[in-house]
Amino acid sequence: MFGKLNKEQIEKALSENLIGRIGCHANEKTYVVPISYAYDGKCVYGHTYEGLKINMMRQNPHVCFEVDNTENMANWQSVIAWGTFKELKGVKGRNAGLRKLIDRTLPIISSETVKLTSQWPFPPDDVSKIKGIVFKICLNEKSGRYENADPVIK
Repeated sequence: MFGKLNKEQIEKALSENLIGRIGCHANEKTYVVPISYAYDGKCVYGHTYEGLKINMMRQNPHVCFEVDNTENMANWQSVIAWGTFKELKGVKGRNAGLRKLIDRTLPIISSETVKLTSQWPFPPDDVSKIKGIVFKICLNEKSGRYENADPVIK
């Protein structure tokens, strides 16, 4: 059975996932890239370094964000959201974004891009010492779909 996710199911998918994909577009090029993220019910927070996705989002802050839960090919959920990129440059906003990323629950085995410092999972006392770019994408439109081989969606 195919269907649309309701608002609560969409929020659950965004809140429970750790990896999502950003879709951005600038200079007649579209780029989709995975990121690890934190979600606070309104915005997606990320941490990165200079590169193509940041350059593109700076040029065109209107982006798409996608997450999915895939149990198997007959049981999956997918959420697509649209929002606006904002780089968090001020100390207060940047530190708040970093705190959201630090406070999320992560698996013990994680990639280098998830680890904000070499002391991970222990954050420094002063999070402003964490290098890199902190950003948020405030979501203003969300849509979700699912396929479920069972008659009742979980």
